[in-house]
Amino acid sequence: MNRMTEEQKRYNEYVEEKAPKSHIVQDCIRAFWVGGVICCVGQLISQLLMLIPDMIEENALNWSSVILVFLGALLTGVGLYSYIGKYAGAGSIVPITGFSNSIVASAIEFKQEGLVMGVGSKLFTVAGPVLVYGISASIIAGLIYYIVGLF
Repeated sequence: MNRMTEEQKRYNEYVEEKAPKSHIVQDCIRAFWVGGVICCVGQLISQLLMLIPDMIEENALNWSSVILVFLGALLTGVGLYSYIGKYAGAGSIVPITGFSNSIVASAIEFKQEGLVMGVGSKLFTVAGPVLVYGISASIIAGLIYYIVGLF
């Protein structure tokens, strides 16, 4: 058996006392409504784009994604997205604007190290694994769908 010493017990009590208390219900509500607002803004953009003559729905949806990525990058660049992230947590990370934020924040953080060794090499530090695993998972799901469809 692995028994804790008195010193370890005192340390654990100290850490528990000093650790910030979790406000999970409040955090979930904030994430839900901020993420919902971001999605509603995206829906509003696509609806406004569809008012343009000859704009088909598919193009409007594509452009609304581009605009949301731009807005996320812009808000990150001027320093506002970090406040949204601190307030909303996962509500600001999950939508497409969170992806934009992760790329731009990495670029800004490593800008002083130069364009090649800083921005170029660190640009996808956060977003890179998301892209790799997302693409890999979609390929695997597509292969499974194809194989199941053969039977």
